[in-house]
Parts: sequence; C-alpha cells; structure tokens
Amino acid sequence: MRAFLDRLYLWSGYAAAGFLVLIVATVLVQVVFNMVDALALAVGAQPVGLVLPSYAEFTGYFLAAASFLAAAHTLQRGALIRVNLVMQRLRPKSRRIAEIWCAAVGTLFSAYFTWWMILLVLESLEFNDVSPGMIPVPIWIPQLSIALGMAVFTLALADRTMAAWHGQIADDAGEA
Repeated sequence: MRAFLDRLYLWSGYAAAGFLVLIVATVLVQVVFNMVDALALAVGAQPVGLVLPSYAEFTGYFLAAASFLAAAHTLQRGALIRVNLVMQRLRPKSRRIAEIWCAAVGTLFSAYFTWWMILLVLESLEFNDVSPGMIPVPIWIPQLSIALGMAVFTLALADRTMAAWHGQIADDAGEA
C-alpha cells in the first residue's frame, strides 16, 4: 500500500508539473504572436492580429489543476507551508498529539470540500455547463482536475494522520 500511495503522490506531482509546462507553452505562444504584431508595426505593416483564443482562460484552468494536483505531493515531501512557531515549542509527545489533531482536522475539512467539489462536477455534467470564453469548454473538465487533486490531497492527509498516529512522522518542527 505504501508503494501505491507514494506513486500516486508522485504522479499527481508530475501531472501538476505538466500543467505548469502547459501554462508556460500557452503564454509563450501568445507572446510570440504579440511579437509578430509588434514587428509588423515596426516595419510599417498592418498587424496580423494573431491571438490564441481563450489563452487566459486556459492558463487559469491549468493553474487551478497544477495547484490542486501538487498539494498531495507537496505535503508528502514536507514542502507544504507550515507554521511551526507553536509546534517547535512543544515536547515530543505533545507535538505528536498536535500533529495527529492537525492532520485529522485537515483530513475532515479536505474530505468535506472534496465531496462538494465532486457534486459540483456532477452538477456541471448534468446541466452541460460551458465556459463563457471564445472557446466553450465543458466546465466539468477543469473542475474534475480540482476534484481529483483534492481527493488525492485528502488521501495524503489521511495517510499523514495514520503515520502520526503510529509515530512515523519525522520531527520536522524545526523547519520553516
């Protein structure tokens, strides 16, 4: 089970990185299009008016996907932003109890929001919601990446809760 979860978190991180690459590629294409127009103006020609339709909308979708898909991998690697001002002052036993409590509460909140995100995806499918941009995108597609990212993050939080319960969380309270 441990190997499966580690691979799931890793592949979720890879998917997030892929979406970041898509953001860079999309913005780069639009910048090149803008440069073609600027060059045309510089030589006295009419601008071509090249535009990547809905590029801002797509980069927003890619950013949401990258953010949510990266959460589990980031948590597992210990790179998620943590405020350790209190944790570093606790004794080891109290620190473990606080870690269990925080991870458990985080799991509950994340599970709650994952549930509602899944319901939102299903509702968008039922009503055939599409984005208002130049390219109408079925809105359930970007919502699905968020729901998947949240589901994997919820699993990672539950995993962390169990690891803390069994005393398997390293003492990382001194990290910033």
